Amino acid sequence: MAEQTQGAVPLSAVIADAATGVALALRGEGDPYALSSILRQSDVLAPAALRVLGADALAPYAVEHRGAPVGADDEEVVRQALTAYPPGADASDISVWSYRGLVEASHAFLPGSAQHWPPPPEAAAGWVEADPWPKLSHRVSQLAALALPGLAPGLAEQLTARTDDLARGFVRAVRRRDWLQAAGLGRWLARLPDAPQTLGLDSGLAFVRQMGGGDPRVALHVVAAQRFYGRGW
Repeated sequence: MAEQTQGAVPLSAVIADAATGVALALRGEGDPYALSSILRQSDVLAPAALRVLGADALAPYAVEHRGAPVGADDEEVVRQALTAYPPGADASDISVWSYRGLVEASHAFLPGSAQHWPPPPEAAAGWVEADPWPKLSHRVSQLAALALPGLAPGLAEQLTARTDDLARGFVRAVRRRDWLQAAGLGRWLARLPDAPQTLGLDSGLAFVRQMGGGDPRVALHVVAAQRFYGRGW
């Protein structure tokens, strides 16, 4: 998705602000979370930013008893994003999976408005088995938002068979100082059942947070691993 600007505010800044708001909510800080307060309908960049964040924009609604009730404004922001940026016929597997994750999260975490959401599109998953581990790690890190509890269960089951490869990818990303990829992979490893004990995932995620936490999306991934799976403290 191409970088866009509205005056002096680039899309990347809107995404960063929204990611910070989500992370604060997952830590239980700040005001009660409302999607429409961090991505407003009046902001022309809101649908694009939501498409980039994907299911993570709804992560605070997955936390029991957290945040204000979901309102019509929140639902409208999601509907705009799903309508404005559906994956095209030539969309990458990652784009389709990301869109599918946002649809799944809408069904799961905005349950009172199910009629607003399209059915999740079919998404190819042959790459999970076929990709060599460096390419697999790159793709999986881009789908870190799908590591929310209950989302993409079929994908999670397939990834379980490649846990060791994802662990290799995590170590490689840390060594390359690619903090966003490391955080995304670490978040998936927090969800999967058999991350190698020798990996030191908790200390690894804490290190990633320390070194790359200036990037709001890195911070969000680590906070999500902590909040939902108790890893990375």
